[in-house]
Amino acid sequence: MSASAPSSSSDPTRFAGVNAPPRVRRLLAALHALAVQTLSTPLKLTIVELERELFRDAERARNSQIQADIYAQARRLHEVNAQFAPRFLDALATSLANLREPRVRHVPAPTAPVAATTLTLVTDTDIDRDIVLADITRREAQRSASALQLLGQRFGVLAAGPAFDAEDLPFGPYVLCRITRELGEEFALGLETQLALFRVFDRQLLERLGELLERANVLLTHEGVLPGLVYTPYLARSATTRRIVTGPERGTGAAPPREPGGAGGRPLTGWSGSASSGSWAAMTSEVIGQMAPSAPAAAAEAPADAAPVDMNAPALSALHHLLDAARHTQGPAGLGHGTPVTPGQPGTAAGPDTGGVEGAQAATGASPHAEVSGAGERPEPVAISSGNLHATLAKLQAQSAGVRRTMADLHNALLAQMRADHGPQAALTVKDTDTFDLLDMLYGQIHREVRPDAAAVDLLTRLQVPVARAALSDPAFFVRDQHPARELLNAVAEAGANWLGEEDVDPQLVQKLDRAVDKVVTDYEGDAAVFEAANDEIQQHFRALAHKAELAERRHVEAARGKERLESAKQQAGASIEQLCAQTAPPRFVQSLLKQAWSDVLTLTLLRSGEGSEQWQAREQETARIAEVTCQPPGSAGSDTQLGEQVEAALLQVGYHQDEAAAIARRLSTPGGEDDSSSRTELTARIRARTRLGEQAEGTEARREAPLARSPAEEDCYRQLRTLPFGTWFEFTTNQQGDMRRQRLSWYSLITDNALFVNPRGQKVAEHSLDSLARLMVHGQARLVSEGKSRLIDRAWQATLRTLRSLAGTPATAETDE
Repeated sequence: MSASAPSSSSDPTRFAGVNAPPRVRRLLAALHALAVQTLSTPLKLTIVELERELFRDAERARNSQIQADIYAQARRLHEVNAQFAPRFLDALATSLANLREPRVRHVPAPTAPVAATTLTLVTDTDIDRDIVLADITRREAQRSASALQLLGQRFGVLAAGPAFDAEDLPFGPYVLCRITRELGEEFALGLETQLALFRVFDRQLLERLGELLERANVLLTHEGVLPGLVYTPYLARSATTRRIVTGPERGTGAAPPREPGGAGGRPLTGWSGSASSGSWAAMTSEVIGQMAPSAPAAAAEAPADAAPVDMNAPALSALHHLLDAARHTQGPAGLGHGTPVTPGQPGTAAGPDTGGVEGAQAATGASPHAEVSGAGERPEPVAISSGNLHATLAKLQAQSAGVRRTMADLHNALLAQMRADHGPQAALTVKDTDTFDLLDMLYGQIHREVRPDAAAVDLLTRLQVPVARAALSDPAFFVRDQHPARELLNAVAEAGANWLGEEDVDPQLVQKLDRAVDKVVTDYEGDAAVFEAANDEIQQHFRALAHKAELAERRHVEAARGKERLESAKQQAGASIEQLCAQTAPPRFVQSLLKQAWSDVLTLTLLRSGEGSEQWQAREQETARIAEVTCQPPGSAGSDTQLGEQVEAALLQVGYHQDEAAAIARRLSTPGGEDDSSSRTELTARIRARTRLGEQAEGTEARREAPLARSPAEEDCYRQLRTLPFGTWFEFTTNQQGDMRRQRLSWYSLITDNALFVNPRGQKVAEHSLDSLARLMVHGQARLVSEGKSRLIDRAWQATLRTLRSLAGTPATAETDE
């Protein structure tokens, strides 16, 4: 990003009164414009998500009074929403404007002595806020330590003082969290609301802080503020301080629901498993077209002593109605499962709230007095109790299934076992049958994305009975956020889809998955904590894999940055020589020597010493002297012996042999560039046969070629790519069958246009130019992975709902079908 292109939301005149040189004021304005561009959307989403979190807290409130207080706080957020982002950015601008002021560490003001009778053990309000903020800032400072160190050094240059510590850096987590705390106090938010604000601020904004720091460092590098600065620590991080996010953090409340075109459209940047789980109630409401979030508004208007509102009830009810519509439209076999074992026998029996057997038969389209061909009058179905149902499932759970089966097979096996134990009239209730129908459709969508030869397929089959028991025990299984059984199901499924490919089988991961599934099959008797413990064990292994991948990726990124610095130095050296040749016009052969041999000397000097060093100034003087000497007519003066020695020594440093360096030095230090002791043809051939500095970087020459003209769609994708955060995941088509492979955009250069991709293990798998990547995106060969589409279980549920809606004949909504 150029410093001369401030955001439209940033006022460049804001920094006109700063006591600093004009260039520093211009850079401060550019940095604030960059912050406005990067942080505006996350700041707006912070208040939106905070309001949703308050509604979720109200749902879990212990009594109606607490619920009413939370709703009152939520209504206040309507006033805060429009002011939070502008006031936050204004405070950040003030911090930038005070860059050259004396740095005063923020410490609590001393309090007046108090009498012993007024002493308390703790000040709950301050301590709670301090604990939350300290934990957030500590994690972010550790995660972005390298970028903070580099930016602190560069801000020290702008402030004409020592480097900034992370606690004083305007773009650092300490200052950003301090601004958030001050705004929470100014808006008079309650303690619990402020704590929720800090947690949401951590998820929405600080998770993307690395992008802001990286772009700020790039901006200042391009503006010549410590352009060659590199910070490479080699300190091992302990397991207690490591921050690798592989799932929603405990204690932060429910994960944010997916937002059409909003949160769901943000690119996924975390490692495998790090995306937040979607809100299944919201997804169900979106797809079905009956928005459940109307419940909070109604609850807010209810009396204070009213019973808490079930936030999932509308979505759950709409789901059952959609299943009924699908059965009426398609018949019992239209869903592909749920049919009875005996032909013609009803597969459902009504529960207490469905109107008796007639209601169940109406749901399946059967007549109450239909006869079975070749048999007597059909026995009237009787719904078995929940206890008997789970006892029968416990028998099936104890049996080791040696073959793969579908959820429909399990349903039929359950009916057969029930009728063997309780008589031919035994049947399931409508809601229990609905549960099996939905589970079968969900499992079918999951198997579409899992490799059929992966070990995870057998693990998913073994989980069928425990998952079915969990879904039958919890009526809100399909609309409750972050159900432990679904989290485990997603972990196993994603392992089969992402980690256990043909080329990267991980025996340790297979063993972990097998042990976790065995524990669930053996121990589950209705306690959801069994699923949670098994999932935690898998997530620990995922965290270890992610840490290894992060370390491997870091090495590749450092190597790519080294190539970028080399390419930038080559471009600058070439531009310097081109300018000299245009101004002085030395002989053509001398120009050829300057652009090949001497260009490598200038490149190496820039890499080692930087543009502002004495060594670079000496090289510029030598280059000017070469032009001055060689522009003289041949024979008009003698050779410049001192210049020749300097040139020869410089060429030896970049790898030229003694005789080659001496021959080139004689021509560059003699009037007219003449030398009777060496042949031009032979010298030219020997120079061309050499490998020039930096040519070992694969694809360098190809990237120098001017790209073909891009179409408008390709240009849009190209501009989008140049603003993506590092770590964005892409899916690439690998064959004509449309199989996709995920790769992570670890780093890209705005100078060389080069993009580095690694696989989920952090191993380098490809390099593309941003131009070619934009063309792949337009042709459908590459696509961004958004946060809303990142989790396999969420994608499978959305596909299940769309299929169900299609079977029911419900018209599609504009948002969900893609």
